[in-house]
Amino acid sequence: MIHKRLRPFNTKDTYPEQKLNNDLSQGVVARGTMVFLRGQVSQDLDTRESLHVGDPGAQAAKAMENIKLLLEEAGSDLSHICRIVVYLTDIRYREAVYQEMGKWLKGVFPCSTGLVVPALARPEWVVEIEVTAVIPD
Repeated sequence: MIHKRLRPFNTKDTYPEQKLNNDLSQGVVARGTMVFLRGQVSQDLDTRESLHVGDPGAQAAKAMENIKLLLEEAGSDLSHICRIVVYLTDIRYREAVYQEMGKWLKGVFPCSTGLVVPALARPEWVVEIEVTAVIPD
């Protein structure tokens, strides 16, 4: 593993009452050039069309797809994600969103923060995902 992941864990163990399967850690020590991505939503990056209105899991999938694409454009990839911040407009969306993120980040173990906010920039967006990654030395 290129980056040192501090106290990695899976949400199956820490939140057994929830149906989640996310590889996370308490911190990450990474070397390289930092990549900061704008919060990603369910939006086509070329047309700016909002997609998957009313479906938090599909919105999370599109946000993760955008993150993957942008990291690759920067010269990085999902395995170099160090930190992820998830904004939800309703706590009831957590399970669908985190289940989707878990698929994309299996084995990555980023440190993660999740927040519930009153609203995002557009009313049709229910999840926004912000990522900090690196391009390894």
